[in-house]
Amino acid sequence: MGTRTHPEVSVARQSPQRPDADEPELDDTETPAAADEVEIDRPAADRALWDEVRIDPVEIALPAGTGYTLRAYRSARELTPTDVAERDLDDPFLARRQVVETEDDEEVVILDEEFAALSAEEDDEDGKKDGERAATRRRGKADADDETEAAADEADDDESDEDDDAAGDEEVPVFLTHKGRLLLFKTPESLVTFIRSGAPNDLSQLDSWNELSERLEPADIAPSDEDTYELDLVVENLRGGHDAWDPALLIEAGEVARDLAYALRLPAVLDMLSAGSSLDDLDEALRASVNGGIGGFLGRRRLKKIGAQTASLGWRTIVGKISAVVDWRD
Repeated sequence: MGTRTHPEVSVARQSPQRPDADEPELDDTETPAAADEVEIDRPAADRALWDEVRIDPVEIALPAGTGYTLRAYRSARELTPTDVAERDLDDPFLARRQVVETEDDEEVVILDEEFAALSAEEDDEDGKKDGERAATRRRGKADADDETEAAADEADDDESDEDDDAAGDEEVPVFLTHKGRLLLFKTPESLVTFIRSGAPNDLSQLDSWNELSERLEPADIAPSDEDTYELDLVVENLRGGHDAWDPALLIEAGEVARDLAYALRLPAVLDMLSAGSSLDDLDEALRASVNGGIGGFLGRRRLKKIGAQTASLGWRTIVGKISAVVDWRD
């Protein structure tokens, strides 16, 4: 993931001239550069604990505020998805749609069962009428068909097993969530207090969760640049037009939005960011534009063809859907 740079802080500050030995040293109030030096020399946060538990602190800025949470990546077979039943019941339109879909599914199952039963009855009637002669005539063809079908089924089963294994081994994101809602904490202290409390959440299923809850301190909640996302700036940046677009901001927003949509089971957001969608085209063009050479040139040309209004409206919807499933904690 690319690291955003800011021109106003990318140039090193000029150090003041060192005073002569016979000149008195200035006190702290007279050397503002001293604070800058302390800031620059401050050691990076210790990553040992996070590396051991394979969980990371994350900072996400939304229109309603900025909060801290946790994220991990594990193979899909190791995880139980968050339960969204209670969350979706809060949305009467979504709940009604799910009831209709469930009813439709039940009808299909009933029809399948009735069709299978009717087919079995017809076969019994045919067998009784045709007798042994018809059964003997069909036996040779049936044996050949069975062998062909068995071979085809075995091949299909092998392919299906391979697909299932690949899907199960794929690493997928999981956040600090509970019942389909993302838990965001406004301070590191409140996040640590929650983790130590033993309150139910979806990360507690990880084998390293107990170790984290025992060792975590507020000072450890220091997300890296790669784990800091500014979703609150995306829509405004897109509205500024092509020349104002910040590729790093938008690319990182797309990455965390996909992770959140998967972990929180938001199919509408996944569809909006899926391969071939207009926002996915925007993401690919942005990634190409930051590269040098002909690839970067072509990427910038593609960006010019993407409508700023369409992109901003799409992202406003995404940020709104994510914000709607956030559970803010003080």
